[in-house]
Amino acid sequence: MAIVQGVVTALAPGLSAKLMKKLIGKNFAHADNLTPKPGYRRQTQAFGIGLAAAGIAGYAMEVVAADTADDEP
Repeated sequence: MAIVQGVVTALAPGLSAKLMKKLIGKNFAHADNLTPKPGYRRQTQAFGIGLAAAGIAGYAMEVVAADTADDEP
């Protein structure tokens, strides 16, 4: 799941910004007037890349651990 979310966030940081705006709007007044700065989009994109990398690394570690557990008597 982390891999998919990371890839989507990395490829479409604007979509993530819209989601955050919608979530903030549930709890705060006048959240419709918020606009993300270009730096926020870059940070969101970098976060998505990191999340995807962490998801891939976690998946790889689980596969190796499963293979190692199967080889032990």
